[in-house]
Amino acid sequence: MAKALPFTGSGVAIVTPFNGLETNLDELTKILEMHIANKTDAIVICGTTGEASTMPDGEHLAAIKHTVKVVNGRIPVIAGTGSNDTPHAVELSRRAEEYGADALLQVTPYYNKATQKGLMAHFGTIANSVKIPIILYNVPSRTGTAIALDTLKELSKIDNIVAIKEASGDIGFVAKIAAEIPELHIYSGNDDMTIPIMSLGGKGVISVAANILPLETHNMCEYYLNGEVGKARDLQLKMLDIMNNLFIEVNPIPVKTAMRLMGYNVGNLRLPLTDMEEKNLEILKKSMRDIGLLK
Repeated sequence: MAKALPFTGSGVAIVTPFNGLETNLDELTKILEMHIANKTDAIVICGTTGEASTMPDGEHLAAIKHTVKVVNGRIPVIAGTGSNDTPHAVELSRRAEEYGADALLQVTPYYNKATQKGLMAHFGTIANSVKIPIILYNVPSRTGTAIALDTLKELSKIDNIVAIKEASGDIGFVAKIAAEIPELHIYSGNDDMTIPIMSLGGKGVISVAANILPLETHNMCEYYLNGEVGKARDLQLKMLDIMNNLFIEVNPIPVKTAMRLMGYNVGNLRLPLTDMEEKNLEILKKSMRDIGLLK
C-alpha cells in the first residue's frame, strides 16, 4: 500500500540568503512568497542547496522555524535535518517537528559513512524519534555512501519513511525501486532526470532549478501528472542547458550566483564555497540569457 505523500510536483531545494554570518530572514521571506506566487509545490529548507552544513544549529533551526511561520500551511515545508551524527539528526528532527515542519529530508551520513547495517540503524533511529514523514536522500556523489536496494526495502517497512529523493544518477536503480518497492514514493534529485523518473512513477522533483525557474518547474511536473507528456518533455528539454549549467561548479555556487544576477539579495556563499570562475560565470550568463532570465 502506498504511503501518504508529502507533495507532488516541484519542491524547491531553496537557497539560504546570508548576510555575512547570519541568515537574511527578510530576504528569505521575499523568496518564499515568490515561490508561493509562482506555484512551487513544496519548500525544502536547509538542504544541500541551502548550505545547511555550514549553518550552526541555532541558525539552522531558526531558518526552519521562520519558513514554517511564513508559509503558514499554504504549501508543505520539508526540513533538512540530516547529519552524520545520529543523535544530532534526531535532535534537529525533533525540533523541526515541534516547529511544524510537514516532513523531513534525511541525507545519508557523509565522511564517516556507514555500512548498510549502519544506514538501517541510523535512519531507523531518526524515524522512530518523530511522527512526521521522512524522505530519504540518496546522493552518493556528495556523501560517498549509497543506499542499497535491499536496505531500502527494509527501511520502507517503517511507517513514516515514505519516499526517497533519488540523486544517484542511475535510472536503472530508480526503475528497480519503482518495481520492487512500490509503496516508497520517488522524487527526482536531479533536475535533468525529472521526466525520466516521473515516467517510472516518480511524483516530482526536489529541484535546484526551481530557485530561478519556479513556475516552469512546477508546470513541467504538472503537465506530466496531467498526462500532457509531450508538453512536459518539451519544457524539460527547453530548460536542459540551464539545468546542466547550474552544476558547472559545485551546487549551490551557480544557482546562488544566478539569483544574485536576477536581483535577489541572497548574499554570500560560505567557505569553503567561493565565487564562480569567470569562464564558468560567462557560460551561466549565456544560459540565463538564452532562456530569458537575463537580457
